[in-house]
Amino acid sequence: MQLKRILAIVVKEFREILRDPLYFSLCFIVPSALMVMFVYGLSLDVENVPFAVVDYDKTNLSRDYIYKFAKSRYFDLKAYTEDERKIDKMLDKGVIRMELIIPEHFQENLFAGRKADVQFLIDGTFPYRTKITKGYIVAMNADFNSKILPSYISKTMGIPLKQAKSKLNPIGLQVRYFYNEPVKSIYSLAPALMGMILFMSPPFLTALGIVREKESGSIYNIYSSTVTRSEFLIGKLFPYVVISIINANILWIMVTSLFEVPFKGNLPFFAVATGIYVICSTGIGLLVSAFVRTQVAAMLITTVLTVIPAWLYSGTMIPIESLKKEAWIEAHMFPCMYYNYIIMGSFLKGVGTSILWTNLLALIIYSIVLFTAGYLLFHKRIKA
Repeated sequence: MQLKRILAIVVKEFREILRDPLYFSLCFIVPSALMVMFVYGLSLDVENVPFAVVDYDKTNLSRDYIYKFAKSRYFDLKAYTEDERKIDKMLDKGVIRMELIIPEHFQENLFAGRKADVQFLIDGTFPYRTKITKGYIVAMNADFNSKILPSYISKTMGIPLKQAKSKLNPIGLQVRYFYNEPVKSIYSLAPALMGMILFMSPPFLTALGIVREKESGSIYNIYSSTVTRSEFLIGKLFPYVVISIINANILWIMVTSLFEVPFKGNLPFFAVATGIYVICSTGIGLLVSAFVRTQVAAMLITTVLTVIPAWLYSGTMIPIESLKKEAWIEAHMFPCMYYNYIIMGSFLKGVGTSILWTNLLALIIYSIVLFTAGYLLFHKRIKA
């Protein structure tokens, strides 16, 4: 193995990247653009749910109940009417996502100590949002009850208001959020998207870079030269590893500065883990390039092997613990899941090697296996 030959291939590859505007964009612009589009286009926070009200009672207490929801940042009051059919049409068209119906005698029943029913109709076309919305409704309804009942009990039992409140709430509840104290989805989403992009971009660049040589016919120069198989692969892959590491640094700066996500972990450990992850994802591109001869085929296969696992099995959109048994096994077959654990541990939990070493070890094993397989499948000879 001669360093001079490797450097010659590295220089040649960098020149081709810089000379082609489209390929240059794929290398340096697309990853950052994807991060911006995904972060601003995706949100797991359920807020400002549009809703409408049909109030048949029209009393002070019914208006207070409506105001409880209208003033919250989780709901957005769009209409207040007496025509239930009009509200139903708004729900059908998707103008609103929830309908609140307050029947007659709402205030009268409450003041008389009787149960007063209200009805919520929620658009269930998006189950995740529907469940979260239902949770908001239950919590806010309970809070409204906790403010009305003590006063009623105090009057009927002739006891102080403070004592009535303690009878209704004998258990004091204190909830504390660990790791993501503001409970902002961007704190977990933005770092996870960094892992997803680094799992998709390097394989694309690597597969296209090698297959482009096959498609153009320039690979025959390598076949007929004295360059060894290892020299060609190292020289060919080195630029894409460097470019991907540069992109990783840019994405990290975007996550911590532009999106203001705090980084609590060990930066040297995270840098090493990211470098290994980039090498691992580059190995996927090398493996794909060994089986295909056209860039179109390389893009299609790389998409299947990277984009789908990155979305479904990394733990970004769906927690790994919530997956079915078959999907759980599939998730453990892709390196993006292990890197996602490292991202969450480093950004949100502030843990390092002592906790995340098994995930780092998995990435190292994946890198060795992928590059070994790619090396063995690449033959420095013309196949019939």
